[in-house]
Amino acid sequence: MSTSEGWRIPAVEALRVTEATRVADLNTNGTPGFDGDKALGARLLEQRGAVLSGLQEMLFAGARTTDEHRSVLLILQGMDTAGKGGVVRHVIGHVDPQGVDHASFGVPTPEEKRHHYLWRIRRELPRKGQLGVFDRSHYEDILVVRVHDLVPRTEWETRYDEINAFEHDLVESGTTVVKVAMFVSLDEQKSRLAERLDRPDKYWKYHPSDVTERGYWPKYQEAYQAMLDRTSTEHAPWFVIPSDRKWFSRLAVTELLIDALERLDLSWPPADFDIEAEKLRLARS
Repeated sequence: MSTSEGWRIPAVEALRVTEATRVADLNTNGTPGFDGDKALGARLLEQRGAVLSGLQEMLFAGARTTDEHRSVLLILQGMDTAGKGGVVRHVIGHVDPQGVDHASFGVPTPEEKRHHYLWRIRRELPRKGQLGVFDRSHYEDILVVRVHDLVPRTEWETRYDEINAFEHDLVESGTTVVKVAMFVSLDEQKSRLAERLDRPDKYWKYHPSDVTERGYWPKYQEAYQAMLDRTSTEHAPWFVIPSDRKWFSRLAVTELLIDALERLDLSWPPADFDIEAEKLRLARS
């Protein structure tokens, strides 16, 4: 594992959840493992974005010539304004969209409520050769559900083990799971919400319920802590990203995805035709 420019400790090590990780104590303005500033971060995002693009294309191309199922699923979990949409735009935006399966999970629809909570998740899992992105995920069913008492405790308590088993099967079937928990401070969230109210082009992103949810901050911290403690596993660990600095969170996710794709030991598929013969045919055409 190499250390990229600016990273004193590789992102995959600096950001991985440990037994010592405490949500309440996070420095959401920090840049764990990274010594560079915003200018360096912006330059690296472009450079590393190009690396990510090449790896994602290799994953996509390889899927066309093999029956083996390999895909990557990025799970973005965080409170409103944590920057999930920005990651999709500025990180996933570097790669070819035809190789991306993106899904966003909001309040369940009436149809979704008639099914098991994982039903809608299974329908959106990445196809072979795809980079899947979940903006929110099945973790809403042990976060929002817990905070707002939407189902009995006896029901959501069983979901931690159920999710672990689900993700274990997912990994065993060939999908690499990258789980990112993004955290902003209350002050930073307030500032970002205020910006949405000041800009007509951001009104659509503002929901009055966002302010209501701020009142549940302590409960959300408890719920997120339990999520990290009980669902960060060897096969699908959590990575915690301080997200007050948008440039850092985007760079960090880029590094995590590059690491995940490099671990797949990808290669370009060989030609299934006679190269020299095709050169000759083309020259004569």
